[in-house]
Amino acid sequence: MKISGVDIRPGNILEYETGIWKVAKIQHTQPGKGGAYMQVEMKNLIDGRKTNVRFRSADTVEKVRLDTKDFQYLYAEDDMLVFMDTDSFEQIQLPADLLGDAAAFLQDGMQVTLELYDERPISVALPEQVEAQVVEADAVVKGQTASSSYKPAVLDNGVRVLVPPHIESGTRIIVDVYDRSYVGKAG
Repeated sequence: MKISGVDIRPGNILEYETGIWKVAKIQHTQPGKGGAYMQVEMKNLIDGRKTNVRFRSADTVEKVRLDTKDFQYLYAEDDMLVFMDTDSFEQIQLPADLLGDAAAFLQDGMQVTLELYDERPISVALPEQVEAQVVEADAVVKGQTASSSYKPAVLDNGVRVLVPPHIESGTRIIVDVYDRSYVGKAG
């Protein structure tokens, strides 16, 4: 499906110069002289390269529709991750770097969504938020204001996050997977 250069949004998957690209950021610019354009930051989903491209309103680009399929994470083997198709029970192995930093939040049995292009997996989407246990939390420094003083903590998966002062070691919390921020206490 062709879309205009000014209709590009973050998260869109585009076919550009024979590659498949995911839009990371956009910035609409209207210079005093000349026509408006969309500055688009994209990441290649096949080889991981990044690029910045200017699209004018007259430019058209092919928007790609990816197939999505539900999988269950089973285990890690060396630098590969093993997933199982929840419909056919077929197992596939994918490189851990396909997930990037989010790989640290994978938990046994976790339901994930694979995005496929021509039957080939190109990205793995984890749930937005996961539950994790704090294994190490710094002590609260007396005299700090309670309004916005967060302290560093280490989760059971080795990830460092900032948590409110009342969170102690052993507490289960909910964390946003993609920006690694504290969401709340697990109920």
